Amino acid sequence: MEKRDWRLIEQAKASALKALLHNVRGPYRGLPRTAGWGYPEPYTRDLMIASLGILASGNEKLIKALRKTLDVAAKNQSRLGHIPSLIHDPEDRGASDCTPLFLMAVGLFRKVSGEDDFLEAAVGKAMTWMEYQSPCDRILVAQLPTSDWRDEQWVLGYGLFVNTVVYTYLRLFEQHERASLLREMMGHFTIKADRKQKHVHEGLVLKYKPYFALWSYKVYGSERFDLLGNSLAILSGIATRTRAKELVSWIETECNALRKNEDLAVELPPNFFPYIRPDDPDWMPRYSKYNQPGEYHNGGIWPFICGFYIAALIAAGRYKLAEKKLLALTHLVRPARVAEVEFGFNEWCRAQDGKPQGEDWQTWSAAMYLYACACVEQKATPFFDQVRKQPNDSE
Repeated sequence: MEKRDWRLIEQAKASALKALLHNVRGPYRGLPRTAGWGYPEPYTRDLMIASLGILASGNEKLIKALRKTLDVAAKNQSRLGHIPSLIHDPEDRGASDCTPLFLMAVGLFRKVSGEDDFLEAAVGKAMTWMEYQSPCDRILVAQLPTSDWRDEQWVLGYGLFVNTVVYTYLRLFEQHERASLLREMMGHFTIKADRKQKHVHEGLVLKYKPYFALWSYKVYGSERFDLLGNSLAILSGIATRTRAKELVSWIETECNALRKNEDLAVELPPNFFPYIRPDDPDWMPRYSKYNQPGEYHNGGIWPFICGFYIAALIAAGRYKLAEKKLLALTHLVRPARVAEVEFGFNEWCRAQDGKPQGEDWQTWSAAMYLYACACVEQKATPFFDQVRKQPNDSE
Protein backbone atom coordinates (compact mmCIF):
# COMPACT_ATOMS: atom_id res chain seq x y z
CA MET A 1 0.00 0.00 0.00
CA GLU A 2 1.02 3.59 -0.51
CA LYS A 3 1.76 6.03 2.32
CA ARG A 4 -1.53 7.83 1.77
CA ASP A 5 -3.38 4.54 2.27
CA TRP A 6 -1.65 3.95 5.59
CA ARG A 7 -2.47 7.53 6.62
CA LEU A 8 -6.14 6.86 5.87
CA ILE A 9 -5.98 3.67 7.92
CA GLU A 10 -4.46 5.59 10.84
CA GLN A 11 -7.32 8.10 10.64
CA ALA A 12 -9.82 5.25 10.66
CA LYS A 13 -8.11 3.65 13.68
CA ALA A 14 -8.35 6.92 15.59
CA SER A 15 -12.04 7.18 14.67
CA ALA A 16 -12.66 3.57 15.73
CA LEU A 17 -11.14 4.28 19.12
CA LYS A 18 -13.22 7.45 19.38
CA ALA A 19 -16.38 5.45 18.63
CA LEU A 20 -15.55 2.82 21.24
CA LEU A 21 -14.81 5.45 23.90
CA HIS A 22 -18.10 7.17 23.02
CA ASN A 23 -19.91 3.84 23.46
CA VAL A 24 -18.04 2.78 26.60
CA ARG A 25 -20.82 3.94 28.92
CA GLY A 26 -24.51 3.70 28.10
CA PRO A 27 -27.82 4.21 29.92
CA TYR A 28 -28.11 0.65 31.24
CA ARG A 29 -26.19 0.42 34.53
CA GLY A 30 -23.31 2.29 32.95
CA LEU A 31 -22.55 -0.65 30.66
CA PRO A 32 -21.23 -0.12 27.11
CA ARG A 33 -23.59 0.67 24.27
CA THR A 34 -23.88 -1.63 21.27
CA ALA A 35 -23.97 1.33 18.87
CA GLY A 36 -23.40 5.05 19.13
CA TRP A 37 -27.06 6.03 18.89
CA GLY A 38 -29.30 3.25 17.61
CA TYR A 39 -28.58 0.49 20.13
CA PRO A 40 -28.11 1.86 23.66
CA GLU A 41 -28.49 -1.65 25.14
CA PRO A 42 -25.48 -3.81 26.07
CA TYR A 43 -25.99 -6.81 23.76
CA THR A 44 -23.89 -9.69 25.02
CA ARG A 45 -22.73 -11.21 21.72
CA ASP A 46 -21.70 -7.83 20.28
CA LEU A 47 -19.66 -6.88 23.33
CA MET A 48 -18.04 -10.31 23.66
CA ILE A 49 -16.92 -10.23 20.02
CA ALA A 50 -15.72 -6.65 20.50
CA SER A 51 -13.40 -7.90 23.26
CA LEU A 52 -10.90 -8.96 20.58
CA GLY A 53 -10.40 -5.40 19.34
CA ILE A 54 -10.63 -3.89 22.82
CA LEU A 55 -7.90 -6.13 24.22
CA ALA A 56 -5.74 -5.69 21.11
CA SER A 57 -6.05 -1.89 21.47
CA GLY A 58 -4.51 -1.89 24.94
CA ASN A 59 -6.75 1.05 25.93
CA GLU A 60 -7.07 0.94 29.74
CA LYS A 61 -10.49 2.62 29.85
CA LEU A 62 -11.96 0.13 27.37
CA ILE A 63 -10.36 -2.84 29.11
CA LYS A 64 -11.71 -1.67 32.47
CA ALA A 65 -15.20 -1.43 30.95
CA LEU A 66 -14.78 -4.93 29.51
CA ARG A 67 -13.95 -6.27 32.97
CA LYS A 68 -17.15 -4.71 34.32
CA THR A 69 -19.14 -6.12 31.41
CA LEU A 70 -17.86 -9.64 32.07
CA ASP A 71 -18.51 -9.26 35.81
CA VAL A 72 -22.12 -8.20 35.27
CA ALA A 73 -22.70 -10.98 32.72
CA ALA A 74 -21.46 -13.51 35.29
CA LYS A 75 -23.74 -12.05 37.97
CA ASN A 76 -26.74 -12.41 35.65
CA GLN A 77 -25.90 -15.98 34.66
CA SER A 78 -28.82 -18.39 35.07
CA ARG A 79 -28.91 -21.07 37.72
CA LEU A 80 -27.89 -23.63 35.09
CA GLY A 81 -25.02 -21.55 33.69
CA HIS A 82 -26.62 -19.80 30.69
CA ILE A 83 -25.40 -16.25 29.92
CA PRO A 84 -28.20 -13.81 28.97
CA SER A 85 -28.50 -12.07 25.62
CA LEU A 86 -28.46 -8.66 27.32
CA ILE A 87 -25.68 -8.20 29.86
CA HIS A 88 -27.95 -6.46 32.40
CA ASP A 89 -31.10 -8.56 32.00
CA PRO A 90 -31.04 -12.10 33.46
CA GLU A 91 -34.48 -12.82 31.96
CA ASP A 92 -33.42 -12.20 28.35
CA ARG A 93 -32.29 -15.71 27.48
CA GLY A 94 -32.32 -18.17 24.59
CA ALA A 95 -29.21 -17.34 22.55
CA SER A 96 -27.00 -20.21 21.43
CA ASP A 97 -23.87 -18.08 21.05
CA CYS A 98 -23.80 -15.80 24.11
CA THR A 99 -22.50 -18.43 26.54
CA PRO A 100 -19.66 -19.69 24.31
CA LEU A 101 -18.76 -16.11 23.38
CA PHE A 102 -18.66 -15.23 27.09
CA LEU A 103 -16.27 -18.12 27.68
CA MET A 104 -14.10 -17.01 24.77
CA ALA A 105 -13.99 -13.42 26.04
CA VAL A 106 -13.11 -14.50 29.58
CA GLY A 107 -10.35 -16.72 28.19
CA LEU A 108 -8.98 -13.77 26.21
CA PHE A 109 -9.22 -11.46 29.24
CA ARG A 110 -7.30 -13.93 31.38
CA LYS A 111 -4.49 -14.02 28.81
CA VAL A 112 -4.15 -10.23 28.86
CA SER A 113 -4.67 -9.64 32.59
CA GLY A 114 -2.73 -12.65 33.83
CA GLU A 115 -5.62 -13.48 36.20
CA ASP A 116 -5.86 -17.22 35.69
CA ASP A 117 -8.85 -17.59 38.03
CA PHE A 118 -10.89 -14.62 36.78
CA LEU A 119 -14.62 -15.46 37.12
CA GLU A 120 -13.74 -19.08 37.87
CA ALA A 121 -17.15 -20.03 39.30
CA ALA A 122 -19.05 -18.50 36.37
CA VAL A 123 -16.73 -20.20 33.89
CA GLY A 124 -17.35 -23.58 35.51
CA LYS A 125 -21.13 -23.16 35.33
CA ALA A 126 -20.96 -21.95 31.72
CA MET A 127 -18.81 -24.93 30.74
CA THR A 128 -21.39 -27.28 32.25
CA TRP A 129 -24.20 -25.51 30.38
CA MET A 130 -22.33 -25.97 27.12
CA GLU A 131 -21.83 -29.70 27.71
CA TYR A 132 -25.60 -30.07 27.88
CA GLN A 133 -25.99 -28.36 24.48
CA SER A 134 -24.73 -31.49 22.71
CA PRO A 135 -27.76 -33.67 21.83
CA CYS A 136 -25.65 -36.77 21.21
CA ASP A 137 -23.29 -36.02 24.12
CA ARG A 138 -20.31 -35.85 21.77
CA ILE A 139 -18.87 -32.31 22.04
CA LEU A 140 -20.59 -30.82 18.96
CA VAL A 141 -23.21 -28.35 20.19
CA ALA A 142 -26.56 -27.75 18.52
CA GLN A 143 -28.90 -24.78 18.31
CA LEU A 144 -32.39 -23.69 17.40
CA PRO A 145 -33.07 -21.47 14.37
CA THR A 146 -32.43 -17.71 14.77
CA SER A 147 -30.74 -18.28 18.14
CA ASP A 148 -27.23 -17.17 17.17
CA TRP A 149 -26.21 -13.75 15.83
CA ARG A 150 -28.47 -14.35 12.80
CA ASP A 151 -31.82 -13.47 14.35
CA GLU A 152 -33.43 -13.40 10.90
CA GLN A 153 -31.95 -16.58 9.46
CA TRP A 154 -32.35 -20.26 10.09
CA VAL A 155 -29.36 -22.24 11.32
CA LEU A 156 -30.54 -25.56 12.68
CA GLY A 157 -28.66 -28.21 14.62
CA TYR A 158 -24.87 -28.23 14.50
CA GLY A 159 -24.01 -24.71 13.38
CA LEU A 160 -20.51 -23.91 12.17
CA PHE A 161 -20.13 -20.51 13.84
CA VAL A 162 -21.09 -21.61 17.35
CA ASN A 163 -18.88 -24.68 17.20
CA THR A 164 -15.85 -22.67 16.07
CA VAL A 165 -16.33 -20.47 19.15
CA VAL A 166 -16.59 -23.57 21.36
CA TYR A 167 -13.37 -24.91 19.87
CA THR A 168 -11.65 -21.57 20.50
CA TYR A 169 -12.58 -21.35 24.17
CA LEU A 170 -11.64 -24.99 24.76
CA ARG A 171 -8.15 -24.20 23.46
CA LEU A 172 -7.96 -20.98 25.50
CA PHE A 173 -8.84 -22.95 28.65
CA GLU A 174 -6.34 -25.67 27.68
CA GLN A 175 -8.97 -28.37 27.34
CA HIS A 176 -7.04 -29.80 24.44
CA GLU A 177 -8.45 -33.31 24.48
CA ARG A 178 -12.02 -32.03 24.19
CA ALA A 179 -10.97 -29.49 21.56
CA SER A 180 -9.29 -32.16 19.46
CA LEU A 181 -12.37 -34.37 19.71
CA LEU A 182 -14.57 -31.46 18.59
CA ARG A 183 -12.27 -30.81 15.64
CA GLU A 184 -12.48 -34.48 14.71
CA MET A 185 -16.30 -34.43 14.93
CA MET A 186 -16.49 -31.30 12.76
CA GLY A 187 -14.20 -33.03 10.28
CA HIS A 188 -16.78 -35.72 9.50
CA PHE A 189 -18.69 -35.34 6.25
CA THR A 190 -22.25 -34.07 6.25
CA ILE A 191 -24.71 -36.89 5.61
CA LYS A 192 -26.58 -37.13 2.32
CA ALA A 193 -28.96 -40.05 2.49
CA ASP A 194 -32.64 -40.88 2.83
CA ARG A 195 -32.06 -41.85 6.43
CA LYS A 196 -29.33 -41.63 9.03
CA GLN A 197 -27.40 -44.85 9.51
CA LYS A 198 -26.74 -46.10 13.03
CA HIS A 199 -23.29 -45.14 14.38
CA VAL A 200 -22.66 -42.79 11.43
CA HIS A 201 -22.03 -39.34 12.84
CA GLU A 202 -22.61 -36.23 10.78
CA GLY A 203 -20.07 -33.43 10.65
CA LEU A 204 -19.52 -30.15 8.84
CA VAL A 205 -17.15 -31.09 6.00
CA LEU A 206 -18.51 -30.96 2.45
CA LYS A 207 -17.31 -33.28 -0.31
CA TYR A 208 -15.45 -31.52 -3.13
CA LYS A 209 -15.65 -28.10 -1.42
CA PRO A 210 -12.94 -26.44 0.70
CA TYR A 211 -15.29 -24.69 3.12
CA PHE A 212 -17.34 -26.01 6.03
CA ALA A 213 -21.13 -26.36 5.90
CA LEU A 214 -23.28 -23.64 7.44
CA TRP A 215 -25.00 -26.31 9.53
CA SER A 216 -25.91 -29.99 9.55
CA TYR A 217 -28.19 -32.23 11.57
CA LYS A 218 -28.80 -35.91 10.78
CA VAL A 219 -29.71 -36.04 7.05
CA TYR A 220 -30.32 -32.30 6.75
CA GLY A 221 -27.92 -29.43 6.26
CA SER A 222 -26.97 -26.31 4.33
CA GLU A 223 -24.08 -25.97 1.90
CA ARG A 224 -24.39 -22.19 1.70
CA PHE A 225 -21.22 -20.34 2.67
CA ASP A 226 -20.86 -18.71 6.10
CA LEU A 227 -17.99 -16.19 6.07
CA LEU A 228 -17.87 -15.71 9.84
CA GLY A 229 -17.82 -19.41 10.68
CA ASN A 230 -15.25 -20.27 8.02
CA SER A 231 -13.02 -17.31 8.99
CA LEU A 232 -13.05 -18.55 12.58
CA ALA A 233 -12.30 -22.08 11.36
CA ILE A 234 -9.13 -20.70 9.73
CA LEU A 235 -8.21 -18.44 12.65
CA SER A 236 -8.63 -21.14 15.29
CA GLY A 237 -6.81 -23.84 13.32
CA ILE A 238 -9.82 -26.08 12.74
CA ALA A 239 -8.98 -25.72 9.06
CA THR A 240 -5.50 -26.98 8.23
CA ARG A 241 -3.10 -24.53 6.57
CA THR A 242 -3.66 -26.27 3.22
CA ARG A 243 -7.45 -26.12 3.54
CA ALA A 244 -7.21 -22.48 4.69
CA LYS A 245 -5.34 -21.46 1.52
CA GLU A 246 -7.77 -23.36 -0.69
CA LEU A 247 -10.69 -21.79 1.15
CA VAL A 248 -9.36 -18.24 0.66
CA SER A 249 -8.80 -18.86 -3.07
CA TRP A 250 -12.34 -20.22 -3.36
CA ILE A 251 -13.82 -17.16 -1.59
CA GLU A 252 -12.00 -14.73 -3.87
CA THR A 253 -13.02 -16.65 -7.01
CA GLU A 254 -16.66 -16.77 -5.95
CA CYS A 255 -16.67 -13.05 -5.08
CA ASN A 256 -15.31 -12.25 -8.54
CA ALA A 257 -18.26 -14.15 -9.98
CA LEU A 258 -20.68 -12.25 -7.73
CA ARG A 259 -19.21 -8.95 -8.94
CA LYS A 260 -19.48 -10.07 -12.56
CA ASN A 261 -23.16 -10.84 -12.00
CA GLU A 262 -23.68 -7.45 -10.27
CA ASP A 263 -24.53 -9.17 -6.99
CA LEU A 264 -21.55 -7.56 -5.25
CA ALA A 265 -20.23 -4.03 -5.65
CA VAL A 266 -17.23 -3.91 -3.30
CA GLU A 267 -13.91 -5.74 -2.80
CA LEU A 268 -15.07 -7.52 0.35
CA PRO A 269 -17.05 -10.76 0.66
CA PRO A 270 -20.70 -10.89 1.78
CA ASN A 271 -21.37 -12.61 5.08
CA PHE A 272 -23.29 -15.38 3.31
CA PHE A 273 -23.72 -16.71 -0.21
CA PRO A 274 -25.20 -17.78 -2.52
CA TYR A 275 -28.04 -15.53 -1.41
CA ILE A 276 -31.36 -17.19 -0.59
CA ARG A 277 -33.95 -16.14 -3.17
CA PRO A 278 -37.77 -16.35 -3.05
CA ASP A 279 -37.91 -19.49 -5.21
CA ASP A 280 -35.38 -21.39 -3.06
CA PRO A 281 -36.64 -24.08 -0.66
CA ASP A 282 -34.91 -22.41 2.32
CA TRP A 283 -36.61 -19.05 1.73
CA MET A 284 -38.75 -17.92 4.69
CA PRO A 285 -41.75 -15.55 4.36
CA ARG A 286 -40.18 -13.02 6.76
CA TYR A 287 -37.15 -12.70 4.46
CA SER A 288 -39.22 -10.60 2.04
CA LYS A 289 -39.31 -7.85 4.67
CA TYR A 290 -36.14 -8.31 6.69
CA ASN A 291 -33.68 -10.47 4.75
CA GLN A 292 -33.72 -9.72 1.02
CA PRO A 293 -30.90 -11.17 -1.16
CA GLY A 294 -27.69 -9.21 -0.57
CA GLU A 295 -29.05 -7.66 2.62
CA TYR A 296 -28.76 -8.18 6.38
CA HIS A 297 -27.99 -11.85 7.12
CA ASN A 298 -28.81 -12.94 3.56
CA GLY A 299 -25.58 -11.66 2.00
CA GLY A 300 -25.09 -8.24 3.58
CA ILE A 301 -21.52 -7.04 4.09
CA TRP A 302 -20.78 -6.82 7.81
CA PRO A 303 -17.64 -4.86 8.75
CA PHE A 304 -17.06 -6.90 11.91
CA ILE A 305 -17.09 -10.13 9.89
CA CYS A 306 -14.76 -8.60 7.32
CA GLY A 307 -12.42 -7.95 10.26
CA PHE A 308 -12.44 -11.67 11.01
CA TYR A 309 -11.82 -12.44 7.34
CA ILE A 310 -8.79 -10.13 7.23
CA ALA A 311 -7.43 -11.84 10.34
CA ALA A 312 -8.04 -15.22 8.67
CA LEU A 313 -6.05 -14.05 5.63
CA ILE A 314 -3.11 -13.32 7.93
CA ALA A 315 -3.49 -16.76 9.52
CA ALA A 316 -3.43 -18.28 6.03
CA GLY A 317 -0.26 -16.35 5.13
CA ARG A 318 -1.99 -14.11 2.56
CA TYR A 319 -0.40 -10.86 3.80
CA LYS A 320 -0.70 -8.80 0.61
CA LEU A 321 -4.33 -9.79 0.14
CA ALA A 322 -4.99 -8.90 3.80
CA GLU A 323 -3.56 -5.40 3.20
CA LYS A 324 -5.76 -4.99 0.13
CA LYS A 325 -8.87 -6.06 2.05
CA LEU A 326 -8.01 -3.81 5.00
CA LEU A 327 -7.90 -0.82 2.67
CA ALA A 328 -11.23 -1.90 1.15
CA LEU A 329 -12.69 -2.19 4.66
CA THR A 330 -11.38 1.28 5.50
CA HIS A 331 -13.31 2.71 2.57
CA LEU A 332 -16.40 0.64 3.46
CA VAL A 333 -16.60 1.90 7.06
CA ARG A 334 -16.20 5.55 6.10
CA PRO A 335 -19.77 6.46 5.02
CA ALA A 336 -22.37 6.89 7.75
CA ARG A 337 -26.07 6.36 7.23
CA VAL A 338 -27.23 9.15 9.56
CA ALA A 339 -24.49 10.42 11.89
CA GLU A 340 -22.21 13.29 10.93
CA VAL A 341 -18.90 11.59 11.67
CA GLU A 342 -15.64 11.08 9.78
CA PHE A 343 -16.04 7.29 9.78
CA GLY A 344 -19.45 5.69 10.21
CA PHE A 345 -18.47 2.13 11.26
CA ASN A 346 -21.96 1.09 10.27
CA GLU A 347 -23.55 -2.19 11.26
CA TRP A 348 -23.91 -3.65 7.74
CA CYS A 349 -23.92 -2.62 4.07
CA ARG A 350 -25.97 -3.80 1.10
CA ALA A 351 -23.91 -6.06 -1.16
CA GLN A 352 -25.20 -4.70 -4.46
CA ASP A 353 -24.10 -1.10 -3.83
CA GLY A 354 -22.09 -1.07 -0.58
CA LYS A 355 -24.36 1.51 1.06
CA PRO A 356 -24.67 1.44 4.87
CA GLN A 357 -28.05 0.18 6.03
CA GLY A 358 -27.68 -0.36 9.78
CA GLU A 359 -26.69 1.70 12.80
CA ASP A 360 -23.67 3.99 12.83
CA TRP A 361 -20.74 3.63 15.25
CA GLN A 362 -21.53 -0.02 15.87
CA THR A 363 -19.26 -1.25 18.68
CA TRP A 364 -18.24 -4.53 17.09
CA SER A 365 -17.64 -2.86 13.71
CA ALA A 366 -15.17 -0.41 15.28
CA ALA A 367 -13.57 -3.03 17.54
CA MET A 368 -13.01 -5.62 14.82
CA TYR A 369 -11.56 -2.92 12.55
CA LEU A 370 -8.92 -2.32 15.24
CA TYR A 371 -8.31 -6.05 15.52
CA ALA A 372 -7.92 -6.40 11.74
CA CYS A 373 -5.43 -3.49 11.74
CA ALA A 374 -3.41 -5.14 14.52
CA CYS A 375 -3.28 -8.39 12.52
CA VAL A 376 -2.08 -6.69 9.33
CA GLU A 377 0.47 -4.53 11.13
CA GLN A 378 1.92 -7.42 13.13
CA LYS A 379 1.54 -10.10 10.43
CA ALA A 380 0.12 -12.13 13.28
CA THR A 381 -3.27 -12.84 14.83
CA PRO A 382 -3.22 -11.79 18.51
CA PHE A 383 -4.59 -14.54 20.80
CA PHE A 384 -5.42 -16.89 17.90
CA ASP A 385 -1.73 -17.52 17.20
CA GLN A 386 -1.65 -19.35 20.53
CA VAL A 387 -4.87 -21.22 19.80
CA ARG A 388 -3.48 -22.55 16.51
CA LYS A 389 -0.18 -23.60 18.12
CA GLN A 390 -1.89 -25.92 20.58
CA PRO A 391 -1.64 -29.69 19.99
CA ASN A 392 -3.99 -30.98 17.29
CA ASP A 393 -4.39 -34.73 17.49
CA SER A 394 -6.06 -34.91 14.06
CA GLU A 395 -3.60 -32.64 12.21
